[in-house]
Amino acid sequence: MKKEKVALLLGYFEEQKRIIDNLYKELQEAQFDNKKDTVYAGFLMHNLYSALEELMEEVAKTFENTVEDIAKYHRELLKRMLINVYRIRPALWSEETFKLLDEMRGFRHIFRHSYGYDLDKEKVTILRNKILSNWNKVEEDLERFQNFLKSLL
Repeated sequence: MKKEKVALLLGYFEEQKRIIDNLYKELQEAQFDNKKDTVYAGFLMHNLYSALEELMEEVAKTFENTVEDIAKYHRELLKRMLINVYRIRPALWSEETFKLLDEMRGFRHIFRHSYGYDLDKEKVTILRNKILSNWNKVEEDLERFQNFLKSLL
């Protein structure tokens, strides 16, 4: 693998991590006083997962280049990041992180495609709390993968 590709991915990784950190901080501070607050928290969770997915896409482009099943693209991309690709790259996500992100992915799908649907404040709160209480695993996985990229340079 060319060092330039790895360096570019590392730079993208660091920039995307800054965006992810900002979204996470906003989610930590989100209130649930009314319907608008619930929608805003949903919006933040949607964007947080989307930012993580963009990172996964860049990893896939750099190391594997493609996800074959376009009909199940989002799920397949996430599953691919759980795989340790022998002599190519380690898994991006641990099993624990994968489960959390899969739940976030499902929420994002509902958030994007339910136009006449009011978000359930309780469900949004439960997912938000799950994200907050498990975020350290996401950060550990991201740091581990960043260290892997640095070791290639």
